[in-house]
Amino acid sequence: MSSSTVDKAGHASFGVEGMTCANCVGRVEKAIRSLPGVAEARVNLMTSRADVDFDPARVDEEKLFAKVRGEGYNPVALKRDGGGGEEGGLAGAPGTAGSGGGEMAGLKQDLILSLLFGVPILLMSMLPMLIPALMAARMRLIPSDGLWNLLQMGLATPVMFGPGRKFARRGWLALKHKSPDMNTLVMLGTWSAYLSSAVAALVPSVLPAGAREVYFEAAATVIALVLTGKLLEAKAKGRGAEAIQRLLRLKPARAILLRRGAEVEVDIAAVIPGDELAVRPGDAVPVDGVVLSGESRVDETMLTGEPVPKAKRPGDRVTGGTLNGEGYFTFRADKVGADTALANIIRLVEDAQAARPPIQDLADKVVGVFTPGVLLIALLTFAGWLWLGAAPAFPAALTHAVAVLVIACPCAMGLATPAAILAGTGRAAEMGAVVRDGSALQALAETSVLALDKTGTLTQGNPQVTGFSASPGWPEDKLLALGGALEARSAHPLARAWVEFAKSRQVIPAVPSSFRSHSGSGVEGEVAGYRVAVGSHRFLKDRGVFGSLGDGSSGDGALGEPFAAQAARWAGEGAGLVYLAVDGVCVGLAAVSDPLKPEAFAAVEALRAQGLRLVILTGDADAPATAAGKALGIVEVKAGLRPGGKAEIILALREEAGKGSGMGASKDTLKGSGKAGGKVAFLGDGINDGPALASADAGLALAGGSDVAIAAGDIVLMSGDLRGAPRTVALARAVMRTIRQNLVWAFGYNIVLIPVAAGALHPWGWDLNPVIAGAAMGLSSVFVMGNSLRLKRFHPAC
Repeated sequence: MSSSTVDKAGHASFGVEGMTCANCVGRVEKAIRSLPGVAEARVNLMTSRADVDFDPARVDEEKLFAKVRGEGYNPVALKRDGGGGEEGGLAGAPGTAGSGGGEMAGLKQDLILSLLFGVPILLMSMLPMLIPALMAARMRLIPSDGLWNLLQMGLATPVMFGPGRKFARRGWLALKHKSPDMNTLVMLGTWSAYLSSAVAALVPSVLPAGAREVYFEAAATVIALVLTGKLLEAKAKGRGAEAIQRLLRLKPARAILLRRGAEVEVDIAAVIPGDELAVRPGDAVPVDGVVLSGESRVDETMLTGEPVPKAKRPGDRVTGGTLNGEGYFTFRADKVGADTALANIIRLVEDAQAARPPIQDLADKVVGVFTPGVLLIALLTFAGWLWLGAAPAFPAALTHAVAVLVIACPCAMGLATPAAILAGTGRAAEMGAVVRDGSALQALAETSVLALDKTGTLTQGNPQVTGFSASPGWPEDKLLALGGALEARSAHPLARAWVEFAKSRQVIPAVPSSFRSHSGSGVEGEVAGYRVAVGSHRFLKDRGVFGSLGDGSSGDGALGEPFAAQAARWAGEGAGLVYLAVDGVCVGLAAVSDPLKPEAFAAVEALRAQGLRLVILTGDADAPATAAGKALGIVEVKAGLRPGGKAEIILALREEAGKGSGMGASKDTLKGSGKAGGKVAFLGDGINDGPALASADAGLALAGGSDVAIAAGDIVLMSGDLRGAPRTVALARAVMRTIRQNLVWAFGYNIVLIPVAAGALHPWGWDLNPVIAGAAMGLSSVFVMGNSLRLKRFHPAC
């Protein structure tokens, strides 16, 4: 079994060549699911990829491939891009590499052959009728109609038994399996025209005098036009997969390994965790790691979408594929091959592009009955023209039936959703948003409620001392040094804030002679001959520091009126309070706050402008949570929540939103609904917000760099910039808008043109020639692809 396509857990990903429409997708899925041991099969027309979950004890790659071949399609192993292991990035994107490259070459060869023989037939049949002089010349050179027809047949035959044979084989297999598809329609249309013309050319006497016309130009030209459309589709698919290809190209092939102080250039595959590597100015960082020496600025656009290079110093992380600036530095590799952030991003984007959002179900249901319906319409068209048409009726009956079969190809319907998902997820990756599941884009586009974590999401997640007061007679720097002596030995975030504030004042902490920590509530010890305690108000009271906030007393150990007023003001602003006592007397008070991110205000305003109801869910205390909400203009704030409590509120919000849009509260029902207003999204930092992210219809994880919990959310905002949230919402809505446009076009095109092809406008002199029908069919798919590729140029207003 090939490790390139199948893993031990029972999941396979492989390419499927030869699929041309949504019916093909349905047939391949149905065939694979019929295998005992297969749990699920998902096939994507746009990426020509199948993803299968199965029981490894009952199913293997050979059985899967044999089943696909039995349906008339060619399964192809998707080999992962190498480099230190299987690095993610399936090299089989249509029109780009792997299997797709071979299919593109085959399409080009078939098109050249069909044009080489088809164009002369079209000119031979059409030009003499349009230009009398050419008709006269033709009659002089080849006066016999029979010989003229045989000449056209000689040109059409290589097209029919060359490129046309593939349509015939696949179309017949589809018909045989009672699942007619695009190939069936093209097969019936072109071969009926060719065979009836062959009879007229070879044995005209068996046909009535009025039924001896030939349609070789229609048969050959329609095949050429269908192939032209398929080639344009394949090229568009390649353009849609450019995001993946650009990511793959970011990975350098070589690395500079440091051995005994000397630089040795090696293949990237030779790098292992723990190796010390060097990065020269202008080079790409080969793998993920931590800077050991040197300084530089690194362009992380591919990772975060942010164009400003980031400074890198010893201790900072660097990510494989990012581009070094002017400096030189060394770093220790800790993640290589398939474990790098770049490899994870590539895999997630590929999986998202292969996913099927719920809106795809609508197209699949329609396509399931569409092709059989077209066959019935074509049959009725043929019979109707034979019965009601003016004599000779056979030519008109055949022409209109062939036009119906050719124009009704469901290619555009099959491409409507996956084409937009492919382009949208690729554009999201370029914007620094990694979409793990294409269906998350639909859920996000339909979201009406967005819940947000506070700490680390809306705030910087780094508490800072924002105010400090000292009792008269006590210099602030001395108190900072005494308190810093103890706080420097504590791992509490508020203690780190005290130490950083002291450093900013260029205060050197004293050295304690004793130290004791009390479970996060405070610290105490001996410093420079003083008994020092730093911590919460309750902690100081428990240590014998008397007085209380706001009591106005000024006795021994009392806080005093000045501190009481200051503490009340800072507490009202949402700041945390840290008290300092020396020898049993409270002599210092610090306000510690977690500042809002500078971009939080613009991001929240943009989200509000998008019509979203915003709710803050946080484990922080009520005062700082309410203060943050007030600053941002968010009224709904729920504080003091554990991770499980956030998830419970998310589910309650979903139930409320679901009722508001006429839906029940179950998660499956909500996820399957297409009604706007019934979705709830959650935006968190992706570390301790896992339950809430999983409970939401769309979970947005806000990452802060390369070493992130990528699996936490459905969509990961790699830059850590809150403004990525409204941008991603805008993109998701654009993707869904594009899908709806594609479906309206695909359905509307057939609703309007099938009756025209059947002859509905014949009384007014309007008929649809099969050649024109073939061109219209090809243009329909090209329109869907072009409309979807517009997403690659999407730029959000926020």
